[in-house]
Amino acid sequence: MSEQAIDPSVPPSGDGCVECLAADGWWIHLRRCATCGQVGCCNSSPGQHATAHFQQTGHPMVQSFEPGEDWFWDYRTEDYVEGPTLAEPTARPADHPVPGPAGAVPDDWRSKIHR
Repeated sequence: MSEQAIDPSVPPSGDGCVECLAADGWWIHLRRCATCGQVGCCNSSPGQHATAHFQQTGHPMVQSFEPGEDWFWDYRTEDYVEGPTLAEPTARPADHPVPGPAGAVPDDWRSKIHR
């Protein structure tokens, strides 16, 4: 693992997907860039912003930003990897709904996710 791929001192960009929040979108699960802290949505989400962030920036590592999960994913190897404890907070607030954010998820959300 490249040490430059992970900066444990960088806090997350917020408690939801930056791009979804800016566009009144919604997500299933959240991922946090281990290089810059950008929070994006997972590949099941309509926007797939975490992967788009990797494609745009080359930042290869994300960590789950879900409560109780601490796994890292390396887009280069398409595999799980070990990583250090990142700056707090390490997950979205536990009381935020899944999918989220509250009020933005359509009633037919299940028909709109990527499988």
